[in-house]
Amino acid sequence: MPRALRFPAFACLAAALLLVIAAAGAQALTFPALSGRVVDEAAILDLQTRSLIEQKLAELEAKSRIQLVVVTLKSLQGTSIEDYGYQLGRHWGIGQKGENNGALLIVAPNERKVRIEVGYGLEGTLTDAVSRLIIENAILPRFRAGDFAGGVTRGTDDIIEVLSGNAQEWKERAAKRPEAAPEGVDIGTIILLIVIFIIVVRMMSRGHGIRRGRRGMWGAGPPVIVPGGWGGGSSGGSSGGGFSGGGGSFGGGGSSGSW
Repeated sequence: MPRALRFPAFACLAAALLLVIAAAGAQALTFPALSGRVVDEAAILDLQTRSLIEQKLAELEAKSRIQLVVVTLKSLQGTSIEDYGYQLGRHWGIGQKGENNGALLIVAPNERKVRIEVGYGLEGTLTDAVSRLIIENAILPRFRAGDFAGGVTRGTDDIIEVLSGNAQEWKERAAKRPEAAPEGVDIGTIILLIVIFIIVVRMMSRGHGIRRGRRGMWGAGPPVIVPGGWGGGSSGGSSGGGFSGGGGSFGGGGSSGSW
C-alpha cells in the first residue's frame, strides 16, 4: 500500500476543519486596537514605511471607498492565520457596510505567516488566485531575505493596483501560473482524522451545537464555531487617529503563505 494518498482539496479543508473544532478552547481570541490604517503590533515597520503606506491607503479609500488595512501581529494565539484573519476583519468592520469592500494584509512574523484577507464584496476582484500571486511574487521573496518593510510595501502596492481598476490584467497573470501540486496525506494522518471525526460526532450527540457559516460548511464562508469558543463579531471596531471600519464583513476569502 502506498505511504501517501492524494485527496481532493475539499477533503483536506474538511480535515482541517475537524482539527479546528477539536482544538477549540473556551478562551476567546483577542485583537489589537484599530489605531489606524497600519497597525504594526509586531513592530517590524519603521516610521517612514508606516507613514508612506498609510498615505497610500488613505488615497485608495478617498478614490474608491475601499478600505485596506495592513496589520502585523505579535501572535496568532494558537489558531491559523485564516481563522484569525476573517475574525479580525469582522471585529474591526473593515469596509463599508452593505458593500463589504474591505481587505487586510496580515503578517505574523513569529509564526512566519502572511495572508491577504478579502471582504465579501471584493472577492470577485481580489480573487484567491490573484492574492496568491501577490504573496508569492511580491511578499515572500522579500520576507525570506529579511526585508519586512520591502515585502509589506510591495504587497500593499500590488493590492492597491488590483483594487484600482487593473484586476483583469492580474487575473490573466494569475491564470498563467501553474497550480500547486496537491500534497499527500499519509496513512497515520488518515487514522488520526478518523479519530477526530468520532470525537466530534460524540460532542454533537451530547448537545454541543455547531452552526454553519453564511455560505455553508464547505463553502468560502467562515469556519464553524463552537459556542464558548473563539470571539470576534462584526462590530465597527475601536479606532484611533480618525480612522475606523465602516461595518464591512468577511467570510474567509483570500490567500495565505509562509516563509
